[in-house]
Amino acid sequence: MATQFRRSAIAFTLLLFIHVAHSFYLPGVAPQDFEKGDELKVKVNKLSSIKTQLPYSYYSLPFCQPKKIVDSTENLGEVLRGDRIENAPYSFKMREAKMCNVLCRVVLDDKTAKAFKEKIDDEYRVNMILDNLPLVVPIERGDQGSPAVVYQLGYHVGLKGQYEGSKEQKYFMHNHLAFTVRYHLDMQTDSARIVGFEVKPYSVKHEYDGEWSEKTRLTTCDPHTKRLVVSSATPQEVEPKKEIIFTYDVDFLESEVKWASRWDAYLLMSDNQIHWFSIVNSLMIVLFLSGMVAMIMLRTLYRDISRYNELETQEEAQEETGWKLVHGDVFRLPANSDLLCVYVGTGVQCLGMVFVTMIFAMLGFLSPSNRGGLMTAMLLLWVFMGLFAGYASSRLYKMFKGTEWKRIAFRTAFLFPAVVSAIFFVLNALIWGQKSSGAVPFGTMFALIFLWFGISVPLVFVGAYLGSKKPAVDDPVKTNKIPRQIPEQAWYMNPVFSILIGGILPFGAVFIELFFILTSIWLNQFYYIFGFLFLVFVILIVTCAEITVVLCYFQLCSEDYLWWWRSYLTSGSSALYLFLYATFYFFTKLQITKLVSAMLYFGYMLIASYAFFVLTGTIGFYACLWFTRLIYSSVKID
Repeated sequence: MATQFRRSAIAFTLLLFIHVAHSFYLPGVAPQDFEKGDELKVKVNKLSSIKTQLPYSYYSLPFCQPKKIVDSTENLGEVLRGDRIENAPYSFKMREAKMCNVLCRVVLDDKTAKAFKEKIDDEYRVNMILDNLPLVVPIERGDQGSPAVVYQLGYHVGLKGQYEGSKEQKYFMHNHLAFTVRYHLDMQTDSARIVGFEVKPYSVKHEYDGEWSEKTRLTTCDPHTKRLVVSSATPQEVEPKKEIIFTYDVDFLESEVKWASRWDAYLLMSDNQIHWFSIVNSLMIVLFLSGMVAMIMLRTLYRDISRYNELETQEEAQEETGWKLVHGDVFRLPANSDLLCVYVGTGVQCLGMVFVTMIFAMLGFLSPSNRGGLMTAMLLLWVFMGLFAGYASSRLYKMFKGTEWKRIAFRTAFLFPAVVSAIFFVLNALIWGQKSSGAVPFGTMFALIFLWFGISVPLVFVGAYLGSKKPAVDDPVKTNKIPRQIPEQAWYMNPVFSILIGGILPFGAVFIELFFILTSIWLNQFYYIFGFLFLVFVILIVTCAEITVVLCYFQLCSEDYLWWWRSYLTSGSSALYLFLYATFYFFTKLQITKLVSAMLYFGYMLIASYAFFVLTGTIGFYACLWFTRLIYSSVKID
């Protein structure tokens, strides 16, 4: 029995390791079986564009509407992402193909024609959902070494083009949709599960005889005469007073893909070989540099401590140089110590949120099938990590001999969220001005404020109270009453120069993964390799700690004891490189031309960079605090 248990444990561990390395996802909450003829509920989602980054509701354009528009329940993350999920007028029945279904007829006026043209200009795509699967357009690729078919999320509202022999630019509407629903059939029960939802859009100027009525049969698309839409010589123009007839086909194809693997096609849209090679290459370089830094530090420190402890005579002790010389000032209270406590506490809050989020993501709970789940989890974890923020800031404050822990708790609870909220409010006002569905509604805004004031703030105060009750951490050496004069420093030990140099290596650990993250956010692609992301995060922590410790050691050796803030800013400066890289990405990879969209991009990236600064700065600070306490407690001080 024990042997069998050990084998099961080993098998489970190996399976877990494989999953973590590749990262995996849960395909959905629970599979749904459909019998032949069962009604399938198609839902429409937002209109999205990578050119404007401003989502809009599907029915903001004069598409065909059902008798009653019903909103689906959305979580907090979906609302913040701009998702607006509503019922659609399309009628699907499981495994019953329908051809040339007429949806409705729309006659454009000046306003509706202009609205369609603007969305076509900005390359907006229509997003739909069936059984929690997003609609995709299959695109064949002829590249060798890449998948034969890649999938584009959503279909374009229309396209721009010219008639043969004409130079005039025209707008054409995709008014005929050829849907394909792929299903996996259970031979025993004859029930089926949906494993794919595809569409091929066409622009067709439909024609008919006589006056239009609900029973009119089209001559351009008629299942009775077996005339189906496969291409069109005459596309549908978008002009005022033009009529547009919306039609669709539904076809059902049996697939060998099982329900548990139905998201594979969506997640393998990019070239994974480049992703794997880049990540592994980055990790190897950073690990190699970290190993070299660690080896140099250990050997140098061991020699220093041995030499200091071997000094026996008073004359030898007076001639000592290096970091031991500033032992009476190294734990002197830093300038703006209260602010440092606040930022360290906020950094602990960020660190806890990111760490737990990545654990959940690696276990598959935050997969793309759970729309908005990642953002919802991050917000809730941020709120509950307020307990640790208050505790960390209060503990550091007490080490600085502070007594007013409530003041520190208040500033910890409000400083960082207030800055982020101010930026977010300005950006949300811009989105409101564009009448985009990405604007956060009043109810959601109230929920966010409740999470902040109702849960996060009290938890910060609880953590600060618990931290204030703990005994203060004693310094390993006594601090002199009179501060020691800092000698003139070499140019390479200039604070600004050393801080900027210190941020390069941590940024180098993440910039390749950062490219994929930015692509998933701003180019509407899925990101799911959380196993690699977690490894990169661990490497980031190690790199921030090591580079800060090394530069702190050099600083102390040059008899400069003002290390508190510099240790925070050294690794925190990697946020500056992150923002510069985001700027580079904006001008080289994105096609954003509108001022509001550009302001949204830089506003959100400013928030991300600020959070990254707080996170990495806190890692560097704690590493440096541990290092200085360790070395000064290892030498004899008279």
